[in-house]
Amino acid sequence: MDSLYCHHRYLGLYTPLYGVMKKTIAISACLLGEQCRYDATDNKNEILLEELQGHTLIPFCPEDYAFGSPRPTMDLVRTTKGDKAISNKTGQDISLPVTGYAEAFFDKHTQIDLFIGKDRSPSCGVCTARLYDEEKFLLSSKEAGLMAKEALKRNIECIDAEKY
Repeated sequence: MDSLYCHHRYLGLYTPLYGVMKKTIAISACLLGEQCRYDATDNKNEILLEELQGHTLIPFCPEDYAFGSPRPTMDLVRTTKGDKAISNKTGQDISLPVTGYAEAFFDKHTQIDLFIGKDRSPSCGVCTARLYDEEKFLLSSKEAGLMAKEALKRNIECIDAEKY
């Protein structure tokens, strides 16, 4: 995913979000203050939360759901079988629990108007996830994480939290 595509996606957000219409927003749980990051801390974003007042927020965290917190970190890696979440501790492909969670989440929550992911996350980053090759050389820092890809595939408007 290129940065131009991501930039245009952001431009469409601001007018509808500030409008009168209430939106249903899927949001990375760490941004709400849930201690679900890999190190069992949060990324609470007070400015973002203030902007989202009055909207329906549905928190998600595929990594916490699948692996708990704290947990070993993972990277998004381009393999011959596609982009995968690879554990930095074991080197194993741990994509299936993340993608399974994402599919089930969006199947359950069909009314989502907007997805707000935690920037740079291999699961939730929309346009800022880092993608490595199998030797761990950085290929791009402008990718969508595994859950964000599922949201995009379903044509849900998506942004990274850092754009606030």
